[in-house]
Amino acid sequence: MRKYEAMVIFYPNLEEEKRNALLERFKKIIETGGSVTTLDEWGIRKLAYLINDVPEGYYVLINFESNPEVVAEFDRIAKISDGIMRHMITREAE
Repeated sequence: MRKYEAMVIFYPNLEEEKRNALLERFKKIIETGGSVTTLDEWGIRKLAYLINDVPEGYYVLINFESNPEVVAEFDRIAKISDGIMRHMITREAE
């Protein structure tokens, strides 16, 4: 298993219940083939530039260990979810 880090930026006007539901969905995806090491909610932060005319976003950092198939599924779900502005998954150096 490899270590990964995912940064997910949610729209700031997304309801807390919907955001938590998406986070739970991501956790379940990761736990099918790995484990969540840490989940750190940074809260609303100002963006470096406007994304879809929105000046800020709700940041969440997820560190996890899994196999590459889980990362592909995480990426697929993040791309089709409406409440997510941007996401990025990187593999941590070993």
